[in-house]
Amino acid sequence: MRRATATQLAGGLLALFVAAVAAAASPTMNVFIAGDSTAAEYAPDRYPQLGWGMVLKCAFDEDVAVRNYAQSGRSSKSFINEGFFSRIEREMRKGDTLLIQFGHNDEKIADESRYTNPETDYKIWLRRYIDAARDKGAQPVLITPVARRKFKDGVPVDTHAPYAQSMRELAAETHTPLVDLTADSMSWLARLGEPASRQYYLVFTPEQHIARFPEGHEDNTHFSEMGARQVAELIVERLAQLKLPISGRIKAERPGLTRATPLGGAGCT
Repeated sequence: MRRATATQLAGGLLALFVAAVAAAASPTMNVFIAGDSTAAEYAPDRYPQLGWGMVLKCAFDEDVAVRNYAQSGRSSKSFINEGFFSRIEREMRKGDTLLIQFGHNDEKIADESRYTNPETDYKIWLRRYIDAARDKGAQPVLITPVARRKFKDGVPVDTHAPYAQSMRELAAETHTPLVDLTADSMSWLARLGEPASRQYYLVFTPEQHIARFPEGHEDNTHFSEMGARQVAELIVERLAQLKLPISGRIKAERPGLTRATPLGGAGCT
């Protein structure tokens, strides 16, 4: 057998070094998001609109990658039927985490392609996410739908109650960890009060001179930059308490989520 030359040895060592560096730089855990427009990604020209999934990365170190597949307008049913979940299934692996938040579009009773009954097929569709994650060795986490900004006599109104309750029941039935974002975001709105909560949603007057909304705008479902950061922080606080594998990867200090002023985009610093 011929001896390896010095050049060959050097090349082999270099290849091993490059592979080691690549492995060290690669994320050791992925967090996938299956959800709707409240979590989805938005292009810079949509600013100040952000989904909470765009800033969730600010909770983790670089060895965790957030893979946000949330899609505007999708329900637990249409997200699967339109092929979005199949992308996650192909990429999800053992040790990853799957966050599942649907409900806003499941409520659209006039749209057969999206509507699910909270007492029956909503649970059936959600089970498909749970089962797929477990089949891959990943950890599913259910997240009840985030609250809309709706008040009556100064008190937040729970517009998602049947879906949130159904998800709570499913979490108990399937022993799936739950982030009760409905309850947490309702409490958050109650603390803020109706006037102060405006800044966290896409609610603007012409006098604020928002470039995207020169005539003003009122959207009490989707978030401004600061709203997305606050909602992501609510989710992360609960994830930290669940004592899951991902819980140990959450930063103790999260200035990218708890900051008091906007950055003008989805950055963390």
